[in-house]
Amino acid sequence: MDHIVYLSLGTNIGNRPANLKQALSSLPPQMTVKKKSRVYETPPWGYTEQDNFLNQVVKVSTYLEPEPLLKHIKRLEVALGRKSTFRHGPRLIDIDILFYDEEILETSSLVIPHPHLHERGFVLMPLMDIAPDLVHPVQKKKIRELMGSSNTNGIKQFGK
Repeated sequence: MDHIVYLSLGTNIGNRPANLKQALSSLPPQMTVKKKSRVYETPPWGYTEQDNFLNQVVKVSTYLEPEPLLKHIKRLEVALGRKSTFRHGPRLIDIDILFYDEEILETSSLVIPHPHLHERGFVLMPLMDIAPDLVHPVQKKKIRELMGSSNTNGIKQFGK
């Protein structure tokens, strides 16, 4: 059975557009991209003394269950060149699971939906491109409603 998953992709080191393209092309065959948002340039969040990020959200289908999907994504990040740094530090590529079907899951290694997505304009803005009416299963609000209380200062469409 295929599952619908929303992933957030982010990068702020090296050739950022190429990093996103390479990450997208690395998703198959375990994941099939169904929709992708525009790319947004966003100020850093958490640790602010670093370069701006490029962020994008994609809707994928996958046969993988949540924990195997997370392991697969972590392996992909390393294969794409990600090195461990510090929390919220610079990243060649970062791939986060935002939503997995309508599941609510909390394990020691994985929380779904992503625990901070409703606070992050750099995730909500690209989600608006592809799923404005998607309902957050914990917040019980549509993405468009969550956008209203989100900080989007400094976020702009990349290449515009």
